[in-house]
Amino acid sequence: MASSAPPWTTETLAAALAVSRSTFTRRFQDATGKSPGAYLTQWRMDLAARQLRDTDAKIETIARSVGYTSVYAFNRAFSRTRFLPPARFRLGSRQSATAAGG
Repeated sequence: MASSAPPWTTETLAAALAVSRSTFTRRFQDATGKSPGAYLTQWRMDLAARQLRDTDAKIETIARSVGYTSVYAFNRAFSRTRFLPPARFRLGSRQSATAAGG
């Protein structure tokens, strides 16, 4: 598990591709159906959910590994996208795995 995610922003990604922020945003949304920010948040929350389910890493460690410096901000973002706080998601995902036999 990585110690921390790169500090990606729409501006840094656009600059890396040598296009304007608006051009990058438009092309990204055309390709994915989501804004760069929404896509990045969903990707980070998917990574965090996998770590919560499969590891015993502390929530603070997971938050940092997916690009959050604030556990509070991570908890809010995770709860907004998964409808459960990280600790409850972890417990529920492990109970579901146990009930399913593995």
